[in-house]
Amino acid sequence: MPRLAPDAIAKLRETLPEDVERIAFFEGTEAPGCSPLNQEKREGVYACTVCGETLFTSAEKYESGSGWPSFYAPATPDALGTKTDFKLIMPRTEIHCANCGAHAGHVFEDGPPPTGLRYCVNGMILDFKPAQGED
Repeated sequence: MPRLAPDAIAKLRETLPEDVERIAFFEGTEAPGCSPLNQEKREGVYACTVCGETLFTSAEKYESGSGWPSFYAPATPDALGTKTDFKLIMPRTEIHCANCGAHAGHVFEDGPPPTGLRYCVNGMILDFKPAQGED
């Protein structure tokens, strides 16, 4: 359950481009390799495009080769919510912004140490904010 009230989420949704809303609220997926964030190497934070909540930091980002921005942990333990996704043959764990409920991607158990997790995220759901001096 998102922390934001439903009316606040509805107001945020009104401002979203159609492709972002499709991913965030209809559990869509962008094409692999299309996000410029795949190549982002600067220090900073990755916030939810919908509500601005920090979801990930550059410290946990790594190149997974999957075609989507990948992280081995969220910025904070309560930044993301999860639910089981049964859209494919095998169930997967979907991740979403705990603040507004926007679908971000999925988490898999094939990531690097120290967590062994790979948070595979749609770049359109992330707003990269460079650290001071990294512009």
